[in-house]
Amino acid sequence: MGNVQISQELFMQLIRFHLVEDESCEKEIKKGLEKKLDKMVMRDLYGKFKTATTEEERERARKEYLDRRGVPESFRW
Repeated sequence: MGNVQISQELFMQLIRFHLVEDESCEKEIKKGLEKKLDKMVMRDLYGKFKTATTEEERERARKEYLDRRGVPESFRW
């Protein structure tokens, strides 16, 4: 398993939430973690698209990546 980097702001919010028990930043933490998770999923899909061993796997990963990106079918190559 690899490492994950988060912004200093999100890290400080997590510290406040867990160590100081300040629940006022809970929504910002959820939003920040969801954004990071989305970026990780997109990066994983892009990596699968670039390194797939078969044409079917590559096409499947490309389609899912573009779907998540919101690229319309008419705009794709």
